[in-house]
Amino acid sequence: MNTLRTAMLLAAMTALFMGVGFLIGGTGGMMIALLIAAGTNLFSYWNADKMVLSMNRAVEVDEKNAPEYYAIVQSLAKQAGLPMPKTYLIDNPQPNAFATGRNPQNAAVAASTGLLQALTPEEVAAVMAHELAHVQHRDTLTMTIVATFAGAISMLGNFAFFFSGNRDNNPFGFVGVLAAMIVAPFAAMVVQMAVSRTREYEADRRGAEICGHPLWLASALDKIARGAERIRNPDAERNPATAHLFIINPLHGERMDSLFSTHPATENRIAALQAMARDMAGSETRAAPRQAPTPRQADELRPSGPWDQTARPEQPAEPAKPKSNPWGRNPTGPRGRWS
Repeated sequence: MNTLRTAMLLAAMTALFMGVGFLIGGTGGMMIALLIAAGTNLFSYWNADKMVLSMNRAVEVDEKNAPEYYAIVQSLAKQAGLPMPKTYLIDNPQPNAFATGRNPQNAAVAASTGLLQALTPEEVAAVMAHELAHVQHRDTLTMTIVATFAGAISMLGNFAFFFSGNRDNNPFGFVGVLAAMIVAPFAAMVVQMAVSRTREYEADRRGAEICGHPLWLASALDKIARGAERIRNPDAERNPATAHLFIINPLHGERMDSLFSTHPATENRIAALQAMARDMAGSETRAAPRQAPTPRQADELRPSGPWDQTARPEQPAEPAKPKSNPWGRNPTGPRGRWS
């Protein structure tokens, strides 16, 4: 079903693109727009992930220079049945993360240093599970292509001004030019934002299933949203077309939960996750209405992934070791803070 919806969406964007071409230059303009649309699709398919990572100055890491972060992604990918994606860090104080890539075999996930510093390991696991859900649903490819189409349609709308004087090629005259300049780019923006919002809810749900704890993600979303309000992201501000890829909108001034916001309101997403947690708890109670577990039994039921750093009661807790950064082990690396 998701593949069918993606195909329908891309067909609609291509038709909209061709419609703008027809408004500008008639049949000839429509055919040129079709060729541009095909080229846009191909370019986005092969190069969009590299472009997004470069725009945000993301650097690839591995188990040597970011062992805990890498281990979390590795464990979650295995849990989700996905190939291990390339793992990137963004040297940026704003807590945020995104995923990109044309398919699960060529996917990449990226988290900011601000995210790793502000969140607990459990919350980081929930965030990365959300991003892996986007990879599993193939949202990364779809949203990148939609963003590229929206930008191209807006570009055609700007070009329409230069064709306004050629009435032979423009069958609708000034009305067609006006539609190309205003209505078509606006329609592309609405489609882009509406699709992004829908897929965020789906990724929240699937991400909570992957990590097994909806409230981890709910807590993470609250912290990320508050951090994004206080801390600006200059790279995202320079490239606003990529804002919808992040788990929380990195741009300032996006607060309304309406069709014109790239992300649903954080409060609504948290409420949905809390409802999911209650449903999961109710299902467990109905399935096993036994007495509450003892403290030792409860401890044995805790998750055993790399984000579970709580010492067992029967084991003495090791003294905390000082670290100069939360996830990397080489504070003298080229980037200092996390390498």
